[in-house]
Parts: sequence; structure tokens; C-alpha cells
Amino acid sequence: MSEQYVLETRNLVKEFKGFVAVDDVNLNIRKGDIHALIGPNGAGKTTVFNLLTKFLIPTRGKILYKGEDITSLKSAAIARKGVVRSFQISAVFPHMTALENIRVALQTFEGNSFSFWQAGARLNKLNERAMELLDAVGLTSFANTTTVELAYGRKRALELATTLAMEPEILLLDEPTQGMGSEDVDRVVELVRSAAKGRTVLMVEHNLSVVSKLCDRITVLAQGAVLTEGDYETVSADPRVREVYMGSDGSGERGATETNPASAEAAQ
Repeated sequence: MSEQYVLETRNLVKEFKGFVAVDDVNLNIRKGDIHALIGPNGAGKTTVFNLLTKFLIPTRGKILYKGEDITSLKSAAIARKGVVRSFQISAVFPHMTALENIRVALQTFEGNSFSFWQAGARLNKLNERAMELLDAVGLTSFANTTTVELAYGRKRALELATTLAMEPEILLLDEPTQGMGSEDVDRVVELVRSAAKGRTVLMVEHNLSVVSKLCDRITVLAQGAVLTEGDYETVSADPRVREVYMGSDGSGERGATETNPASAEAAQ
């Protein structure tokens, strides 16, 4: 392993009853980068995420973290090492306040997640750090707001804050802007950029305008395999990438900015 790579996969394969969802994928994630996994629907992006965080078990291949083979570790052990992920849908407690959600995450990180019978006052020591995290994602004024009352974009911001509470070295973000309007997308782009300071980010993202603004390096998946890799300029100019997104005749599932590298570039 080159010391510059913090997370690697070697010939990673995942099969489901004969269907190859991830096919011989080799990833090299450089320390400090924001690295995107992109590709059309069904390309295997989220499956790769699930393999990296051991929500799925690889059929073959290896996963290395800082040169250590972590393929056999369970998801909780990988999270404790600092590889922490978010999900496509918001994963916060809807009937807790924003502050309470952060405190639960901090409590879990400290190893006290089974101490819910203790008086709430005992958790007050976590309030200072919780408020720092809420401030980092622009939610200070919503600390005492019940999560179900938050707008969708703010719920995703809260989810990012709960993920940061785990103090990840590598932050894996699965579709962080999914379902958002342009104003919320811009807010989340800035939040991800801020969260990336001092850590590595690997993200799945459909919105190529977001990818072009944020990412140092991009891996394109198609039919479970790596199609190409490089910076945005290199990837967006690759005719194979245009073909898997748009089809060889120039028509695809969607001609919107989020799926068309050429349109994404024009939208800047």
C-alpha cells in the first residue's frame, strides 16, 4: 500500500445468487480527498458502500484501511476504527429534538449507549460538544426543535452532525443531496466541504454539478465494475462515461444536470 491511500479495495466482488453486483472493483482513496463514486442507477455504488462498512459481506476480495486488512471485521468494529457512514434516507430520531439526537450519537461514541435509564441530567456534560456540532451544520437555533418539525434539508444536516459526532477519519456519505431543492443542495455542499477539513470523504452522489464542485477524484462505476477514474475534467470528457449516462444515441433515462456530465459542466 502506498501511504497516501487510507482506504483500498482489492478485486472486490459481491454476488447475489449468480448475479454479480460488484465486479472486481479496485478503489484507492487518498488521505484528505473528497472522492466520489458515480454511475447510472444499478451501477453498484451503494453495494460498494455496504461492502466497505460490512453491511454486506464480500464474496471475494479484500478491504484495507491504513494498510490493515479489515475484510473480516464487523460493521461496529469498522466504525470504531473511524470509518463512519450516512445513508440515503434520513436516519435521525423524529420525535427527539436536534440536541437530543446529537447527544445520543455522542453517548454511543463514548460507549454509554445502553445507559438510557440514567437521569437526563447526567447527559448534560455532552451538551457543549453537541452544541458545537449543531453550530457546525448551521442548526444552533434549532437545538430544541423536534426533528420531525425540521425541513428535509435540515434533517440531512442533522444527520451529518450525528455522523460527525462519531469523530470519523473517513466519512462515507450516501446520496447526501438526494431529494433536495437547489437551496438545500448548496447548503449541503458547503457542509460537506466544511466536514471534509482534516478528514477523508467518500461519497455516492447522483448530482454531477455537486460532484464537480466538491470532489478531488471520481470513480465511475457501470454494471458493477470500474469504468474509469480521475478528476472531474478527465471523467466528464470520457466518451464511455457519456455513453453509460446518456446512451450511445444521446438519449438516456434522464437528460437532467444530475445525470449528464456535459450538462453538469454547462451548469457551472
